[in-house]
Amino acid sequence: MLRNICSKMIKINGHDVHYYTAGQGEPLVVIHGGLGDARTWLNNVNRLADNYTVYVPDLPGFGESQSLDSDHNIPAFTEFMYDFTGNLGLDRFNLMGHSIGGGVALNYALKFPGKVKKLVLISSLCLGREIAFWIRLMSVPAEALGSAVLALFKATKWLIDTLMIPVKFVMPLSRASVNLGGNITTLKEQTLVLTNRLSELAMPTLLVWGARDEIVPVKQAYAAALVIPDCQLRVFENQGHNVHRDEINKFSRLLMGFLG
Repeated sequence: MLRNICSKMIKINGHDVHYYTAGQGEPLVVIHGGLGDARTWLNNVNRLADNYTVYVPDLPGFGESQSLDSDHNIPAFTEFMYDFTGNLGLDRFNLMGHSIGGGVALNYALKFPGKVKKLVLISSLCLGREIAFWIRLMSVPAEALGSAVLALFKATKWLIDTLMIPVKFVMPLSRASVNLGGNITTLKEQTLVLTNRLSELAMPTLLVWGARDEIVPVKQAYAAALVIPDCQLRVFENQGHNVHRDEINKFSRLLMGFLG
């Protein structure tokens, strides 16, 4: 059963932004990945609300949030998160992100280190060049794929059955997901890699990964953990890209132990 999780709308720079919030205690801001929206975190919010005041926005173009006027990419979403947390009056908080949301959280922590108390990255982008081929395929212009192929490509069932993607989709790919995929990769690799700046992270950092993650390989987490000054790494041996959902009890205990 879900607790009293509030669904709210605010205006940020003239755009409608939706977010969920619940709980009490220190603020914890969560950034969802690119294959869903804030709803994918509701069960986690339910577990964490006893210990933290949790805020989970729909990124622009996802869920109920209005799209940006500019492209959907990690730098733009970083600025969005700065405006979002400022609008809520959050001066310093714990920050957690999954997948693309992890890349946003990492970029935010590097750009605004004084605002982040502790950082949690789950199967995060921006820690290496390698990423799953089907994500890289999103960088190919629609006209190059052809209308028939593009129609199939956008169908979640086709993606799962034909490409054998090791991801449990919560909802179909959105237009923003496809647009974002094209902005974070080329056909060869991720376009924004922050490995040369990991030593600048000034806050305690927790990396959480699945050993069987076939979207962002776990070797990127092991390499990052050697560079980040104050870092813990937890790898779930039998899990993939969505550890926080697939191991919700173990993940919640791990998170609460780290955040305190």
